[in-house]
Amino acid sequence: MKVYTKQQLALRNGQDKPEIWIAFQGIIYDVSKSKLWKNGKHYEHWAGQDLTEELADAPHTQRVFERFQPIGKLENL
Repeated sequence: MKVYTKQQLALRNGQDKPEIWIAFQGIIYDVSKSKLWKNGKHYEHWAGQDLTEELADAPHTQRVFERFQPIGKLENL
């Protein structure tokens, strides 16, 4: 899988580029086709960032990421 920096992920926020990406546990997922991520926002969460720590506040488990295509890895600095 291709490796992306946090800066590259940040550009895929639904505003700066047409792609809407999020990261979870080092894997980047494309959520562009999800109606729940329209305009890069899902409830109080914003696309273009690592949401690993925010999952604790979500009403769902990490299995939700199985619905989305992993497209890369987040660079670990």
